[in-house]
Amino acid sequence: MDQRRLNLDDDLFSIIERDFAGLYSGEVGLSSITGGQGAANRALENLDITGYANLRSEVLPREKRGATVLSPYIRHNILTLDQLYRAVKNAPVRDRDKFRDELFWQEYARHLYARIGTRLFENLRFEVNWQSQGDGWDRQMLCVDSVLNELESDGWMVNQTRMWMASQWTVRSDKGWLYGQELMYRQLLDGSRAANLLGWQWTVGAGTGKPYGFARWQVEKRAPGTCFKCLLKKACPIQEFPDEITPRQLDKEPLLDHDPDTAKTAGPASVVRERAPEFVLLTIDSLGDADPALVANPDLPVVFVFNEEALHKLKLSARRIAFYLQTLQDLAKRRNLQVYMGSPYQFAKDTAVAVTYAPVPSFKKFSNIAELHPYPWLKRPHSGSVRSFSSWRNKFT
Repeated sequence: MDQRRLNLDDDLFSIIERDFAGLYSGEVGLSSITGGQGAANRALENLDITGYANLRSEVLPREKRGATVLSPYIRHNILTLDQLYRAVKNAPVRDRDKFRDELFWQEYARHLYARIGTRLFENLRFEVNWQSQGDGWDRQMLCVDSVLNELESDGWMVNQTRMWMASQWTVRSDKGWLYGQELMYRQLLDGSRAANLLGWQWTVGAGTGKPYGFARWQVEKRAPGTCFKCLLKKACPIQEFPDEITPRQLDKEPLLDHDPDTAKTAGPASVVRERAPEFVLLTIDSLGDADPALVANPDLPVVFVFNEEALHKLKLSARRIAFYLQTLQDLAKRRNLQVYMGSPYQFAKDTAVAVTYAPVPSFKKFSNIAELHPYPWLKRPHSGSVRSFSSWRNKFT
């Protein structure tokens, strides 16, 4: 596959329409969440989690929300989990502990995905509808339509509404969760296989055996005024909680209880150097200035290669691609950066690169890496149970 260089000096819309033609979905536009280390640093400087424990699940009005909206930067390690963990050390204790719990949930998702890989695309512990086609979101419901409008226009959702949409799709509408999560994944600026798949599995009951029920009561509590404006307010499809169901438990997945090869799961604990690198290669999982390979090689030119084959399959939203381009344009202000469309795996095979390990199944496609750097874990993976968040977390306490 040819590597075609992109000109980052052009405006974003022109780059997307020209170089990503046929590779994206939705209208070309920008999220209100700006990509880049500079934007991430400003958000971190303004971070105040006072009240987070009480307000993190609020949906409307927007000015009442307690969510930090840092997840797009966290997902791409523009801000690392460790960096944020330390940043809130002086916050009110209850808010600090809840915020750190959410950071650990992100780390749990990464550990789980690193260990079981593509197995996370299937029901993990309980049998739930996961493959059937169909649309599980009735946009006549204002609570659904307004949430999806925000997802489509901004590429972001409050965690509470992510649970609403997943529950509505599968628990209420009995549509396969795998397809629903894929639609959400395409749009989310913070879309990661680890967090998105895990979140859907836990919400619909595939991971816990206890599906999350979505009902009008929650909308009235978290987004007051929405139901009053809804055309279906007198015939609300979610007036009551859905009937309780007990999914059938599946055969045990041995990897959930024990990891026989934590070194393979976690990646290298120190730098592995085969030969001198000529470039630093960034991946989508590590786009920040603190990328270990980037920091270790301050004088080397930097390369990022958009994976054309993956983009053709995924059809990510134009706003998500714009977020990536903003991040790369920002980095180009500080480093000699070259951006290509093609195959990052072929580039690494043909050129001596330094790259940071990524705990995702596709990383094994890389070969002939000159210099491999450790992933910036908050906690390195252990070999014990990841069957639940609590069983995983207990190993660190």
